[in-house]
Amino acid sequence: MAERVREELSALAAIFCGPGEWEVLSRSETDGTVFRILTKAEGRLDADIPLQLVFHLPVDYPSCLPGIVVNSDCLTRAQCAAVKETLLKQAETLLSEPMVHELVLWIQQNLRHILRRPETGGDISATCPPGACPAVDDGWWITLLHLDHMRAKTKYVRTVEKWASDLRLTGRLMFLGKIILILLQGDRNNIKVPKSLMLNVHLAIFC
Repeated sequence: MAERVREELSALAAIFCGPGEWEVLSRSETDGTVFRILTKAEGRLDADIPLQLVFHLPVDYPSCLPGIVVNSDCLTRAQCAAVKETLLKQAETLLSEPMVHELVLWIQQNLRHILRRPETGGDISATCPPGACPAVDDGWWITLLHLDHMRAKTKYVRTVEKWASDLRLTGRLMFLGKIILILLQGDRNNIKVPKSLMLNVHLAIFC
């Protein structure tokens, strides 16, 4: 296994550290690594849709595409197939670089748009069993921010600390190889800040 793949797997294990969020299913020097990520993404009705994403990283990854399996109790088979196909197309734009975290962030931000396509069957509400897609709850949230880059580290850290203090948030800044993450916790109304305060980051919610 290449060193950067090991680093990616370590980073993913640190990111998806909640109960049941991360599980390595198999690991082989000839067949690669298979793991499962449990996450959520916002659907068409502004409800969180639970997603089970299984990734197979072949030994040639990231020079080749990962295998992807998508499952959800709130999605039909056609919708899961559409999500998988769209993820693989997105993965083609990320070849040669570790991409799993980028793909998870991307589907969290774009699931609702995929579900609007005619081939997915439209409204998902009829496919969700009671309680499977709970409404988003106000209150205490944990948020993971993925920074694209950090040019002036000292100044950037001061800005982040001031931003967190002003919004009464607590958290930690983490450097995982080339991946820069900010883990925050606090009131949901303070975490969902205007885009003008987003500091050029991708936002993913894990709750």
